[in-house]
Amino acid sequence: MNGMERRPGELITYYDDATGERTGLTAAELGRWSAATAELLTGECGLRAGNRAGVLLPPHWQTAVVLLGVWAAGLEVSFRGWSTAGLVSGGPALDVTFVEHRRVGNWLDEVPRAPHQFVLGAADDVPHGYRDFLPAVRAHLGAEPPVDRAGNEAAAVPDGTTFSEYGATAAALARSRGIERGDRVLIEADASEEPLIWLLAPLTAGASIVLCANPDRSRLDDRMTIEGVTRLY
Repeated sequence: MNGMERRPGELITYYDDATGERTGLTAAELGRWSAATAELLTGECGLRAGNRAGVLLPPHWQTAVVLLGVWAAGLEVSFRGWSTAGLVSGGPALDVTFVEHRRVGNWLDEVPRAPHQFVLGAADDVPHGYRDFLPAVRAHLGAEPPVDRAGNEAAAVPDGTTFSEYGATAAALARSRGIERGDRVLIEADASEEPLIWLLAPLTAGASIVLCANPDRSRLDDRMTIEGVTRLY
């Protein structure tokens, strides 16, 4: 999964030029991680279609895993703006939360605790009351993808849009950006944290993603060549 050379068939490739990370996942690998996330939520946490997940994560390969796994489990997702807007006290209760390590403080200030809480990017410093997502989900790698998630199509997200309607919106967005099947799209992670833009639109169109955090622009031309990029987002 980790490495500095492109492997054939990578569906999502993540770079962080601040840390030197490069992680690539094929469609099969992304599917396995997403299935493991769904099994973590349903099999271990006991969550069911219609439960609500709060996701406060930046664009990242692990965020793609979380979102696809949460949707596969049939859960409703609150992620608007990757801030606590729409997730504040007084709103519908959250059953599980996924928070980036550096955002835990802001989250705790405004959002009540959920029964299940996961932190990403915590390394050895896992905040009290949270579980480290990576070791938790690794325990479920090899799980079969959920096959009976009828709620997945109908579950409404906070603005009343259903997951299937999000798919239609993503397809329309991809068309408006000229993204076509087989494209390999380079996306700057800082440009938009909205998953409709950086994740769903390219995948819905049948394109693959090169997601770059903290991009070093002096490497851009070489990266586009090495990764076979056909389109800048």
